[in-house]
Amino acid sequence: MASSISGKAFDLSLFKRVMRYVGPYRTVFILTSVLTIVLAVLSPIRPLLIQYAVDNFIVIPDPSNLFRITILMIILLILEAIFQFLQAYLANWIGQSVIRDIRVQVFQKITGFRLRFIDQTPLGTLVTRVISDIETIADIFSQGVLIIIGDILKLIVVIIFMFVTDWKLALFSMAPVPVLLVATNIFKNYIKRAFQDVRTAVAELNTFVQEHLTGMIIVKAFAKERREYKRFTDINKRHRDAHIRTVWANSIFFPVVEILSAVSIALLVWWGAGEVLKEHTTVGSLMAFILYIYMLYRPIRQLADRFNILQMGMVSSERVFKLIDKDENIKQYGATRISRLKGEINFKDVWFAYSNEDWILKNINFNVEAGSTIAFVGSTGAGKTTIINLIGRFYEFQKGQISIDNADIRSYQRTDLRTAIGIVLQDVFLFSDTIFNNITLGDASITLETVRNAAKKVGADKFINRLPGGYDFNVGERGGMLSSGQRQLIAFIRAYVYNPSVLILDEATSSIDSETERLIQQAIDVLTENRTALIIAHRLATVKKADKIIVLDKGEIIEEGSHSELIKLEGAYQKLFELQFDGDLS
Repeated sequence: MASSISGKAFDLSLFKRVMRYVGPYRTVFILTSVLTIVLAVLSPIRPLLIQYAVDNFIVIPDPSNLFRITILMIILLILEAIFQFLQAYLANWIGQSVIRDIRVQVFQKITGFRLRFIDQTPLGTLVTRVISDIETIADIFSQGVLIIIGDILKLIVVIIFMFVTDWKLALFSMAPVPVLLVATNIFKNYIKRAFQDVRTAVAELNTFVQEHLTGMIIVKAFAKERREYKRFTDINKRHRDAHIRTVWANSIFFPVVEILSAVSIALLVWWGAGEVLKEHTTVGSLMAFILYIYMLYRPIRQLADRFNILQMGMVSSERVFKLIDKDENIKQYGATRISRLKGEINFKDVWFAYSNEDWILKNINFNVEAGSTIAFVGSTGAGKTTIINLIGRFYEFQKGQISIDNADIRSYQRTDLRTAIGIVLQDVFLFSDTIFNNITLGDASITLETVRNAAKKVGADKFINRLPGGYDFNVGERGGMLSSGQRQLIAFIRAYVYNPSVLILDEATSSIDSETERLIQQAIDVLTENRTALIIAHRLATVKKADKIIVLDKGEIIEEGSHSELIKLEGAYQKLFELQFDGDLS
């Protein structure tokens, strides 16, 4: 994700792509552009009025007309202030509207990514793309392109006014400008590379902090605080150094601009004073030119600053668009709509690999009758979790066929398929929200009464009511305020209220007290009643109750049958049963 960014100082094709998001706000953008043009013309009029006032109403005293032109300049200033407010407000409004649309698109894209991409991408990097990178894109509109256009227009108008007023004086006072243009070009090329380093450093920092806050218990358990502190210090140093390079560039460039501005004023005063004494120009023209020089150099200096902002926005937009353009979505092949499934599942010659032909599953064949319970057993890495992930199309298999109710799972609409399948994972994830919201997942059709009834069925109502606030109790980040057993009971309730046709359960391996063990077993019995259930089994009671047990080893099915049938074989299942379940063979 921290891939390199193009070396172009300004990528026109990338800019055009950003501008496509302005389409829904075209009217506001046009109005903002008009205000930008008006402001570019209004500002240089003030020196022209001052020149006229000095030459006609001060050198030759005329108090009444001087008063009138002063009122005119005040009105002009008020109009300019109003236009500046409207232009700034509308430009920021467009920027925020655009990044809202981009952020929605990026989040929708991420939620559609296959799990393999999510597993392989640091979460901190994705967070940086969705939050800070997209936020930087807003500056393209609020402080970038429109302001740059306005500054360029102002420069053009100022230069025209200068040459119309006195072309010799204009040429003489603008003598340092070519040097300024060369310095600006060097600056903008350097700052592009510096901002690229800044964005990369921010992503690294976000990733490190997110991972280590989540895994702090491991850091503490193995007493690695000092080592991780050193790693954080190194990453933070790279982040600081990247920012310092941008500061270094600014620290050189802006004094250069000030020096060149002072040189222009000095040349203007030296040459202009002589022209006034020779009566080749007027005092008013000289004063107007001094104001023009400030108006000339200020936009040039601000242009470089605005270009910094534009560069940051372009760097961020390129990163965001690379994420949007990634082809990591599971294809939506099917159009068949379903509301309920019978639950007959069939695997035929299924092969699966996460990459290339490093097969995780090899020639998997089995059939699950509707309403039956199948238990998968095997050592770690045998392929049990991979099989259940394939059924919900979280990963795509490379060979073979998986069908439900005699139809290929790819023929169903993916959202309908997943809605019909309830999943309770071993590592239950709960959001930092109330118990009720974690069960319903925001589904307004599921009432509190429905949730309470489900909790009673599962056997979790009593423990929930003992919590402060009951179903309104906030479980904390990742459900940290609850025990592992309690989190799994919440997941059981969640699966029950959605009433799936097929239940997939990955039993927790963690040790729990006998009362929670009893509740979990009761919940499993309730959930598996009258529906197809596929269970990665870690409990003796679950294995014995299963209609069929499938034994996996290194991605292959080596045995299948009921508990008693497999025990009689005295093969791999018996050995695994004795080791994993420590069970009585009766």
